[in-house]
Amino acid sequence: MAVQDARSSFLATGRGKLTLTLLCAIAFLDFVDASIVNVALPAIRSDLDFSVQDLQWVPSGYLLTYGGFMLLGGRLADLLGRRRVVVAGTVLFSLSSVVGGFAGSAGVLVGARLAQGAGAALMLPGTLSILTTMFKEGGDRSKALGVWGGVAGGASAAGVLLGGLLTDGPGWRWVMLVNVPVCVLVIAGLYLLVDGDRPQARRASFDIPGTVLVTGAMLLLVYTLVKAPDVGWGENRTIGGLAGSAVLLLAFLFNEQRSRDPLLPLSIFRIRGLGAADVTQLVAVAGFIAMFFFLSLYMENVLGYSPLQTGSAYLPLCVGVGIAAGLSAQLIPKVGTRPLMIAGLLLAAGGIYLLSRIPVDGHYLTDLLPGLMVTSFGLGFAFVSVTTAANANVPPGQAGLAAALLNASQQLGGALGLAIFSAVATSRTEDLLAERKPVPEALTSGFSRALLASSLFILAAAVVALRAANSRGEAQDEPAADPVPEAVTTR
Repeated sequence: MAVQDARSSFLATGRGKLTLTLLCAIAFLDFVDASIVNVALPAIRSDLDFSVQDLQWVPSGYLLTYGGFMLLGGRLADLLGRRRVVVAGTVLFSLSSVVGGFAGSAGVLVGARLAQGAGAALMLPGTLSILTTMFKEGGDRSKALGVWGGVAGGASAAGVLLGGLLTDGPGWRWVMLVNVPVCVLVIAGLYLLVDGDRPQARRASFDIPGTVLVTGAMLLLVYTLVKAPDVGWGENRTIGGLAGSAVLLLAFLFNEQRSRDPLLPLSIFRIRGLGAADVTQLVAVAGFIAMFFFLSLYMENVLGYSPLQTGSAYLPLCVGVGIAAGLSAQLIPKVGTRPLMIAGLLLAAGGIYLLSRIPVDGHYLTDLLPGLMVTSFGLGFAFVSVTTAANANVPPGQAGLAAALLNASQQLGGALGLAIFSAVATSRTEDLLAERKPVPEALTSGFSRALLASSLFILAAAVVALRAANSRGEAQDEPAADPVPEAVTTR
């Protein structure tokens, strides 16, 4: 195969632009489904007769399997072929969306959300690894990751907006059914634009013990974090769940050290900057997800916004994220990822601090919009730079695994943030209600304290980012293979 001209750009071609659009559409589909159901929850509860306690499993069921199977999805993409695994995940995602859209009971809808999360876990790591292997040049990669980061950063806000539009329009079932035509287009696009890659696992024995141990550890950990605010952090059930997930994780690491073909080759953590970028992502996302959650509750339960009004309130944030993502793609080749990452996180921490000062009689233009705009630029800078740093030094053969680690950090961070900050908000609200304070005042104070804690988490993420690699988006070549006698290379 001829060597590509160093000055040529795949992204400058029509096929390159279509491919990037396709890959970002897959990412948007996966990210947006984590938040699109949130504003539809009251309508879902009324229609399917959910209990208040069980209703949380509509958003949390997706998060549980999405995070739990992420590492498996990334490794399967590396071993069995990226396009093959992404297509399989998209089929599962589409079928479960149909089942959820026509669900006649609470149990069927929760089951569909669990299956959706598993499908997304197969889709996302392979998609990101396709992006980092197809867009190999420094400039192309920086621009492609800039667009990807913008999509990731704005998807949560877009999900709230789309959820409001669909719930107030054709009805809540369309927050599930809208996925189906998109999935059909995605599958067609994958076969038209992305070449199939050969499986690498023909001579490898798949690490079944490692798969069982790490999936069990992730599922138990996310489940425990989701349930902790209701059960109580000091209860035996919560402590036992956290301890059990730690034991499973230690057993997984012990297994990986001794496996001939490990699910997670521990050597990947020797890649410069990968671990710091993943931890930065985990801590930062804990704060970002909580911000969307509590601001939405504040707008609907205190200010009396409709689902459509709540979703529309995030439109400026989506615009700000898009602008920041575009600027990031231009700045990373010049200053590197670390300064941009730290600056973005500091901006976001400041923006969320402004939002933590929300009053009971708040106004959008004075009390929400300034903080949202500051946060939007921080969010755009942070997501693009973290994604670039986490993939910068990864060889193509481990791209799926690296993508899975980054996105597993994101899902775990989201679960951790909601668990911790829900406890913070609930404790403050209950204390004020016990003092016979008005409900709006008690709710606002709880949301405010949770947002303040979120800003501190993002500030901590900026400290962690000091250890991240300062990449300028350079491509990483696959390690050279062992020399092969010339006679063997003939086909």
